[in-house]
Amino acid sequence: MQSIRVDYDPQNEVISQRSGSAVEPWLTVCQRFDDDVHRIRGVNGPPPYTGLYACYDIDNRPTYYLVEEDASLRAVKKRVFFSKLGREVDSPS
Repeated sequence: MQSIRVDYDPQNEVISQRSGSAVEPWLTVCQRFDDDVHRIRGVNGPPPYTGLYACYDIDNRPTYYLVEEDASLRAVKKRVFFSKLGREVDSPS
């Protein structure tokens, strides 16, 4: 599964490719954001990308990625879900 960083305007639902964005393995991106990723919507390209995802940093700011969704993505989502069960959530001081 590959991904590429993009800019996204949620109000107008406009996706634009960032200049100089490199293709990255999706699992690496997920780990960088501690698996705090959410699917925003499906997309029709550019191929092979089929989904728009928001990845949230520690300050809850989104970074958007187009993701090549394939069969292995379901297994990854399931693994992450079960690994987070019972984990304590940091509460703001």
